[in-house]
Amino acid sequence: MATKTDIQKVANLLHHSIETQVPVSPIREIIGTEDLDAAYAAQDINARRRAKAGDIITGKKIGLTSFAVQEQLGVDQPDYGVLFNTMEVNNGILSFSELMQPKAEAEIAFMMAEDLEGDINMSDLIEVIEYATCAIEIVGSRVADWNIRITDTIADNASASHYILGDAKVNIEDIDLAACKMSMLKNGEVASEGSGAACMDNPLNAALWLAQTMARQGNPLRKGEILLSGALGPMVVIEKGDEFVADIEGLGSVKLTIN
Repeated sequence: MATKTDIQKVANLLHHSIETQVPVSPIREIIGTEDLDAAYAAQDINARRRAKAGDIITGKKIGLTSFAVQEQLGVDQPDYGVLFNTMEVNNGILSFSELMQPKAEAEIAFMMAEDLEGDINMSDLIEVIEYATCAIEIVGSRVADWNIRITDTIADNASASHYILGDAKVNIEDIDLAACKMSMLKNGEVASEGSGAACMDNPLNAALWLAQTMARQGNPLRKGEILLSGALGPMVVIEKGDEFVADIEGLGSVKLTIN
């Protein structure tokens, strides 16, 4: 088991990496690959740092929602990270200089209409989702060469970087979230394809996992929070000058330019 000193060391290394934009060696070398609680504790230290510095929590993101990726990393569950206002891209343009080893994923985002506390089932979740929309998540890694296992990515805030939301606001009862097709273009060419089923068979399954997990921890999902539910297709490497357009059937599209 990792010690408090180990956890603080991991948090400090990742925080320094963000500040210097210099990747670090895998932090599993310090806390191992089994101690998920230690990894989340390191994540929480840096989330609190950001909040203390003035960043505002805007939601959560779910990672490892592909069963194939879970198997690759030797886990049987997804993970989560914290979204902040400074991560949201509001004008469709993001500077490459803000990114570390970036990749793009097309996802379905949910807006929470109410807090979600207590014992939660799927009906409870569906009732408090205000709308769904198309999103592009920009993931990044503070761990050199994306050489990660489960504890590396958890401690690194689930490899979160930035996100951009589409303009459509769709009632989830009006769309088949499992069957909807996704296509993401990079510089006009198809770079990633998939469907809602790629995200734990249905993005709502990922959302329910997170809602239940956060409620158990006494840190429930809150009204007004955005939930990025997980990738619908393969990640795509981001390079300076790239333009991405993600389209999800029934949920519209969203465009991102990297300058």
